[in-house]
Order: sequence, then C-alpha cells, then structure tokens
Amino acid sequence: MIRYYLAIDIGASGGRHILGHIKGNRLILEEVYRFENHMDEENGSLTWSTDRLFGEILEGMKECRRIGKIPHSLGIDTWGVDYALLDAEGKLLDRVYAYRDHRTDSTDKELESIISADTLYLHTGIQKQKFNTVYQLFSDMKIRPEIYDRAKHMLLLPDYFVFMLTGNISSEYTNATTTGLVNAQGCDWDKKIIDALGIRQELLSKIVNPGTLAGGLKKDIAGIVGYDTRVIKIASHDTASAVAAVPAKGETVFISSGTWSLLGTERKNCDCSKEAQNENFTNEGGVEQRYRFLKNIMGMWMIQSLRHDYFERYSYDEISRLAEERSKSCSDDTFDGVIDVNDSRFFAPIRMIEAIDEVCLESRIDPPKDIAGYALLIYRSLAACYKKSIDKLEEITKTEYETIHIVGGGSKASYLNHLIQKATNKRVCVGPAEATAVGNLFVQIVADGVCENITQARRNIKIEES
Repeated sequence: MIRYYLAIDIGASGGRHILGHIKGNRLILEEVYRFENHMDEENGSLTWSTDRLFGEILEGMKECRRIGKIPHSLGIDTWGVDYALLDAEGKLLDRVYAYRDHRTDSTDKELESIISADTLYLHTGIQKQKFNTVYQLFSDMKIRPEIYDRAKHMLLLPDYFVFMLTGNISSEYTNATTTGLVNAQGCDWDKKIIDALGIRQELLSKIVNPGTLAGGLKKDIAGIVGYDTRVIKIASHDTASAVAAVPAKGETVFISSGTWSLLGTERKNCDCSKEAQNENFTNEGGVEQRYRFLKNIMGMWMIQSLRHDYFERYSYDEISRLAEERSKSCSDDTFDGVIDVNDSRFFAPIRMIEAIDEVCLESRIDPPKDIAGYALLIYRSLAACYKKSIDKLEEITKTEYETIHIVGGGSKASYLNHLIQKATNKRVCVGPAEATAVGNLFVQIVADGVCENITQARRNIKIEES
C-alpha cells in the first residue's frame, strides 16, 4: 500500500494540505486542500483567528479521509514568533496577536534598558526585529498583565496546533530560535536572558528537535477527522522547512521567497560576531542542528499589498508580466533609482502605493503611475537588495558563492528571478516552489526511516510537483 505523509503548511496569506508519497526515487506531491488566511483587525489591534485556522486544519485532514488517502503521519509549519498563552487547563486565555501589530513599536527601548541589544545578540544570535517573541512577551507583561500572570504555557503557533491535535506540550527547536530566547550555543532556553527580563520559566516548554514524535490524535479529534495518525514535530518554522528542501550540493546561497524573503546560507556553527550583528544577520535553528545564517528582507509582501491596493484585479503572473513589459519600454535598464525595501513604512501600511510614493518623493524618484510601474520598482529594488545582502554575506563568511537557489512561492516570479541573475551575475536555480511542504515532508520521511537524514533526502529524492 502507498504510505502517505501530510504537510500542513500555514502562511500569513494562506494555508494548504499537501500529501506526499514516495515512488521510486521521487516524492509525489498532491495538494488536497487550500484555504485563505489573513490578519483580523480587532479594536485597533492585528490578531490571528486560531479557531478559524484550527478549523481549516481539521477540514483538510477530513479531506484526506474523503479521498481515501489516510496519512501515516503529519506535520505542521507556520511563520515564527507569534504565540498563544494558555492557562493551566490548556485553554486559550486571550487573542493571539499578529507580529505586524504595533504594540511593540517602542518596546525595544524599554527592554534594552535592562538587556542591551548587543548582549541579546551575543547570547541568541537573533537579529533585532521589533516583533520577535522576546519583545512581544515583554510587551504582554506591561499591557495585559492580567493575562500574562494567569498564563501557564506559551506555545508558538505550530506547537499550539500540535497541542490541540495531540495534547502534547513542547517547543520545536527551529521555531523556538525565532523567539530571541534560545541560546545560540547551547540550543536551549537562555536562562540568563529569561531571568533578567522577568519572564517566568514555567511558560517555556521543553525544546525538542525536528523529527520528534508528538503522539497520536486525541480521541475527539480522531472522531472528527475519521482516523488516527502520528503527529511529528517537523521543522515547524516555515523557513526552516523551506531550507530543508533546498537541493543544494556544497555551499550555496538560498532565497526562500514568500511573504518575506529569507536570504542566507546553512552553516555548522553560529556567528554571533559584531560584524554579523551590524549587518543584521540572524542565526536561526535548522534541521539536524544546522544554523540558518540569514537576513530578513521585506519580500513579496510588497507585491501582495500592491495587488490588494488594485483590488486583486491582477494575478501574480500578470503583475510579473506587466513589470517585464514595462521594463522593455524604459530607457533606464540599470538598478539605479531603487528604494529601500526594508523601510519600516512598508511593514504594515494602510496602502502600499502611498507608502511607496512617500519614500520615492523623499528619495527624489518620480513615483510610479500604474501597477506595472510599481511592480517594476519593487522587483528592481528587491533584486538590488539581494545583491547588497549577498555581498555582505560573502564578506562575513569569507566565501564566494557561485549559485543562488530560489525556493518557495515567490520563485514563480520569473521576471524577478531574471533580475536577480542580472544584479548578482550568479547562477540562479529555481524550485521547488512548494519548498516548505517538501521540507516538512522530508523530516517526516526521515523520521519514518525511509532516508537516513536530510542530506540523503535532498540528494536522492526528486520532487514531482503537480
């Protein structure tokens, strides 16, 4: 009988259930369920509806039963840093804030009066971002102490959903590192940081590695979906799963291209040097105790927001095509006149085009006049940012990389890929587009003993995307 593995991949704009099975040396992918996701605005705050998301998780699992393809195991990945606070009985205490919420806009100053940014980086190796869990938790202690004081568990979203399925409470390593509370050398919670900030240790559950069995489904959940299955703690930070799928042989640069662009390389050791800190590179956990030495770049969020500003009248393929056509009519075919895609004004604007106009005017650039112009500016600016980041990466690692592997949904933007090759003058390899799901499945396959490790899976298994 065919043995199926189920990857449940949830991103900020949507989620999907993808079944995978091995046939010969190929991993066959089949999308069985897809759903939209979005932040909710609630009394001026940006939040996630975890009830809605968990309902979608169950619906996709039920779809596997409906089509007669029961998964042998499943794994869940999401974005990092956001979390649920639970009481002693495992009940959700309050809404789950989204990382783009503005409540942490000035938290860093107060927190860093206790522990400096230098000390945080030296201990954790995590780049400073105002939405890191460490800043969010510190904010909770100030603005909702009645919730924080009652909390017994803090679970990042994939861990929370695994808890809802199995009753297991633990923290998966790759996602735990995004909190800014894990010691980069020891790969466990950093007691010095936690104690200094007054965070209660009891909130933080045991850290487990990708491939750990969380358990089977609770009886009530098995009754709802119509079967039982093994739930595996995969590399639950979506970028960690995406990087696990990069089909690299030797040293290479990866770009995990989605809502965010995560650009970096895999390393055996962390780099918490002042040089790495100054360039805002981060040391996130990877599979098999590797480090994802990378930089966060605003990414396709700008294109997603641009599309929203134009009322979703254009598909992503159409936006890419319009930008490419516009470039052919432009006399300027260089990377001059670009904008800083990491400008904080692009983080959560009411309208992306207005934020771009403001930055353009400050930079003495004529603002675009239509969607083709905006898209062309965004793509060129992203490519220029990638080039600058790769130059810094090579400088820090003292390595000259020949190849860039672009994975994730953004890898389908062929015109952007062309610009990346042009800007960097490096070999560009594209795919898999479903890298996050593939990496999720790879960890399950290794846990099942089909492959010895991730390296073997990368080298020996070819991906067949539908």
